Amino acid sequence: MKIYDTLTTKELEVNAENVRIYLCGVTVYDESHIGHARTIIIFDVLRRYLESKNTPVKFVQNFTDVDDKIINRANTEGIHPLEISRRYIDHYFEDFDRLNIRRATAHPKATEHISEIIELIKKLVDSEFAYLSLNGVYYSVTKFTEYGKLSKRKTEDLISGARVQVDETKNDALDFALWKFSDADPNWPSPWGKGRPGWHIECSAMSLKYLGEEFEIHGGGRDLIFPHHENEIAQTEAITNRPLAKLWMHVGMVTINGEKMSKSLGNIRSVRNVLDNWGPNVIRLFCISGHYSKAIDYSEELLKENLIKWRQVETAYYEMIMSEGTGPTDEITILITECRSEFDSALDSDFNTSLATNAFFKLVKGINRIAASEEMSKSVVNIALPEFERMLDILGLQVQKITESEKQTITELLQKRESLRAQKQYSEADKIRDQISAQNIVLLDHKNKTIWMKKEKIKSDI
Repeated sequence: MKIYDTLTTKELEVNAENVRIYLCGVTVYDESHIGHARTIIIFDVLRRYLESKNTPVKFVQNFTDVDDKIINRANTEGIHPLEISRRYIDHYFEDFDRLNIRRATAHPKATEHISEIIELIKKLVDSEFAYLSLNGVYYSVTKFTEYGKLSKRKTEDLISGARVQVDETKNDALDFALWKFSDADPNWPSPWGKGRPGWHIECSAMSLKYLGEEFEIHGGGRDLIFPHHENEIAQTEAITNRPLAKLWMHVGMVTINGEKMSKSLGNIRSVRNVLDNWGPNVIRLFCISGHYSKAIDYSEELLKENLIKWRQVETAYYEMIMSEGTGPTDEITILITECRSEFDSALDSDFNTSLATNAFFKLVKGINRIAASEEMSKSVVNIALPEFERMLDILGLQVQKITESEKQTITELLQKRESLRAQKQYSEADKIRDQISAQNIVLLDHKNKTIWMKKEKIKSDI
């Protein structure tokens, strides 16, 4: 498996024996949005694929739970900043559990690692990569000669990036805060004075603690390349003298009408709102529909297209589990071999989820074609279902399953409906069909039989 590395601008091979991943998580001052969801879904699928190949994965995703944005939000609401961060961490898990995201091996919070952060800052001060100013402790960018190697920017051409405030007490405009002096809550004692950590230092401290030096993959959205990841490299490598990560993987933004989502434009789409309207499977399909490194544009039309595709997936699943008897297997055997090869090759080649989903839908269409030709059988299903479910699990998609009790109830209602139809009591038969439909059950009429499927209830269903 090879993935494009932002640092070397080459596709690098991923270690198949052990993979440690650090993914920069969200700053918890508001609801997570669909842009966050795309990055996290991409890395969830990556992890699922590696684990499907029996590769051990240690996956760490942090929460930034102390930050100026959190403090500003708390001041607006008149509550403690840690109440804000706790609220949105709770909301994060509610939303991303619904999105079928596997929880990380560890979800460290900045506020729980103040001692590790202070120790790392001490090392930077002692080695003269950091210095004390009137407002806090700053990293001296000019001391790190490779600064700019990730973002491909020259130090002399750089201007202060996001969250780097103008401060006349700094030695250089590009120097960034490792520790900010503050008397306001939350704050912690340090050798330099009471305050709180800067944004970038927390990830260096936590990645070192949980994954050690030079782990396999460091990831995040493309907007984190500069300054956040550039600063992480400078802080960590100044101490370790080793590469922070073997590979840097960055996910493209989600745009709306070609523009980045932002509060100022009023075009934010929260995960919670989109989930309520479209459900987890449609969102996941949308987020993996393009190559991870490229931006994708959010639109209701694209979500509708993915909903139509999802209904085809549900149909294929129920056509298989409702099948009976035996039949020829040549067609499905050839199809499975082709689709498995195309699916895995796509993910092995710079993690192309777009081509991988194409291979999955090729399998789905093939299964539905066999069912439509009345050739679906148990012998076909024994070959098709394991591969169908393997791809489904890697992509993190979940078909609505049925209990034995539900199956028995629906079967009895169908038998009653068929009996009424045989007696030409069509009005009564239609009432039973309506009763079945109210349970999100759809009837699939074949030439000699009627089967049924339980479909996901989606508010924006067309």
